[in-house]
Amino acid sequence: MGGYENGDSPAAVAGEDGVILGVDGGTTNTVCVCLPAAMPPPESPAAVPVLARAVSGSSNRNSVGESAALETLEQVMTQALAMANTDRSAVRAVCLAVSGVNHPSDQQRMLEWIRDLFPGNAKFYVENDSVAALASGTMGKLHGCVLIAGTGSIAYGVTEDGKVARAAGAGPVLGDWGSGYGIAAQALTAVIKAHDGRGPQTSLTQDILKKLELSSPDEIIGWTYADPSWARIAALVPVVVSSAEDGDEVANKILHDSVQELADTVIAVVRRLRLCGEADEKDKFPLVLVGGVLEGNKKWDISGEVIKCISKVFPGTNPIWPEVEPAIGAALLAWSHHRKGLKLENGS
Repeated sequence: MGGYENGDSPAAVAGEDGVILGVDGGTTNTVCVCLPAAMPPPESPAAVPVLARAVSGSSNRNSVGESAALETLEQVMTQALAMANTDRSAVRAVCLAVSGVNHPSDQQRMLEWIRDLFPGNAKFYVENDSVAALASGTMGKLHGCVLIAGTGSIAYGVTEDGKVARAAGAGPVLGDWGSGYGIAAQALTAVIKAHDGRGPQTSLTQDILKKLELSSPDEIIGWTYADPSWARIAALVPVVVSSAEDGDEVANKILHDSVQELADTVIAVVRRLRLCGEADEKDKFPLVLVGGVLEGNKKWDISGEVIKCISKVFPGTNPIWPEVEPAIGAALLAWSHHRKGLKLENGS
């Protein structure tokens, strides 16, 4: 579970009222959780009764292509239902929160696709994965800002009256430089520059060569283009952090620049939505932090440095590290929509 408490409950069963599916589709992997549709409102993260959890590969269509992305999504949902000893006919609502869903046309295509998968009157919701990440920190309430820094990066915010804004999240070509891909790509570039005399010498050279089991910087070019998938490149982030912790100036500059990029991404969203207040910009707002880049390191605390930068501008920043994973956030959103629908049907 990557450090998340998912509230797995062996006693939880699907029951006659059906199930809810929440999917967090990322550039590195895709997670689907299954919850009972009739569960009561959870009083705490540990109280979420997870029936099943399945994991598969990337479902970001911009990274792996639309066909492969949809295949992964179908596979992970099918697996979760099988693990919960139920089937598609029991599904009451699904929230697909998928990276690479950036436009209403993306949502519409995915909605048309998923409607063909499930019979009956199930309800479907398609969002960017940042929405599920925010919900994972607020237990299903969409208010505040979330910063995701994993293979890619994005900041997404929602006001209490439903206004939304986002920054970054456009992929590595268009500048997600605080992301895992961005950090690792800069490190690889620094090694090549050091090798051909365009940049300073750096311990990243030997550290990356050792990690990749290569003998010369020249071989990095072939390694990179043999499979330039985003997640494969981003997997080098721990090497960059380790080099920085050992005092390498080039690695430290890469991380400092990335911290500022991530902070600027959040600042842009918060300011556009006035989450910090209208006057002195000191109002409190939740900032949910998600993604491998933001996980704690021995010395180089990337998330801590990002929070410091943001708090200098917005003193009311309230950082939240979710106790449940984004897939549960997606499931809670689907469950909330389902529950509201039942209340409307019952006239309450």
